[in-house]
Amino acid sequence: MPPTVTQIGVGLWAERIKTRVGAEFDRVANALESTAGKQTGQKRTDTRAVIAILNEKRAGVMARNEAGYFIQEWQELRDQVRQMIAKDVRYQAIKAQKTQT
Repeated sequence: MPPTVTQIGVGLWAERIKTRVGAEFDRVANALESTAGKQTGQKRTDTRAVIAILNEKRAGVMARNEAGYFIQEWQELRDQVRQMIAKDVRYQAIKAQKTQT
């Protein structure tokens, strides 16, 4: 059975959202890359680790194909990317290490 007009519309809507989400991940990655380029030593290493976390989160999000996921979770871009990173235990460990030094 072919998709309905509504299903096609929802799919297109979700694809537009997914494109914006990809652009948001790019924006955050570019900001982190710019920061890393100005850093040295442990700070640069930590920023590169955050970039790796970001890339992993991006891969997981962008691999999803459910229109409902993007419409429900990403329709309004706020600071979801930052929150995803902040909730990661590896990021939390990096932040905890910084506060100890």
